Amino acid sequence: VVGRATLHNEDEIRRKDVREGDTVVIQRAGDVIPQIVRVVEEKRPPSSQPFAFPTVCPCDLQTPVIRQEGEVVARCSGELACPYQQVERIRHFVSRDAFDIDGLGEKQVKAFFDRGLVRTPVDIFDLEANDSNALDPLKRWEGWGEKSVTKLYAAIDARRSIAFDRLIYGLGIRQIGQATARLLARQYGDLGTWHNAMAQAAAERADNPDEMKKPELVGEHYADLCNIDQIGISVADELTAFFSEPHNLEILKGLEERLDVETLEAPAADTAVAGKTVVFTGTLITMTRGEAKAKAESLGAKVSGSVSKKTDYVVVGADAGSKAKKAQDLGVTVLSEDEWQTMIT
Repeated sequence: VVGRATLHNEDEIRRKDVREGDTVVIQRAGDVIPQIVRVVEEKRPPSSQPFAFPTVCPCDLQTPVIRQEGEVVARCSGELACPYQQVERIRHFVSRDAFDIDGLGEKQVKAFFDRGLVRTPVDIFDLEANDSNALDPLKRWEGWGEKSVTKLYAAIDARRSIAFDRLIYGLGIRQIGQATARLLARQYGDLGTWHNAMAQAAAERADNPDEMKKPELVGEHYADLCNIDQIGISVADELTAFFSEPHNLEILKGLEERLDVETLEAPAADTAVAGKTVVFTGTLITMTRGEAKAKAESLGAKVSGSVSKKTDYVVVGADAGSKAKKAQDLGVTVLSEDEWQTMIT
């Protein structure tokens, strides 16, 4: 029985006129995601009012909230001046699919930020050096001790060597997800080449703001970026906007000085799973979901989050859910973790 659902889309809230205190009918959309179908208006309280969306950010800056044309998400216009966005940017940087630094969760990031120890991703890699000279070292903080501090610094040191695509994703550039980050990493090869190309594309974009719909008229580097499969003008403009911001360039320079960024190898083309679409579901024993995904992609497979008729294999771990059943219903090959390992070995 579905007992609750969440609403994140302003347009949907307005379209369905969902108000605080309403009684609603919910269902599982596609037998998976809880969805509000409609409001039971006869049970609506007489005093109910349409939900008022915030117009300013709750941070001390009180900057206006804006919603760009064509987007469903409202954002604080304060960008990196907004402390909430600074914290979220750091949280994204250390998240599982980016740098995956164990011991730096939401609570720790917020505490380090509030005390001024970590204000940018660069500060993470200076944390141990700065802490060694601090009047109130981390090991004396509540909830910390010698052992936990040592473990944290070891986790940070382990990420001083990082895959190129993880770095790109970790920067938190709008519209740059994991797949696009890998695409860029493979296209440009190494951090220096990518940095230089993006900086030049940003300069070309700034010099020719009226030619945005004609990339070839903006400049060579901008056009090359737009012409990459699955990139296009919208993503290119987010990248050039990022590289036009001096603060972002300072952060990237600081990371370049502190990290060993590994180039991303081209995926193999002659493996048993090259060109195949694979879905992982359930809890895997011999590897994490991220490790399984990275391995599959290195072998030339495409990893998807959903099962369809175009899926070639579904690899099931413990407590596999509806994806395994859907695969069986569609006639998609279902493999155990051991069978998958045998196939790729």
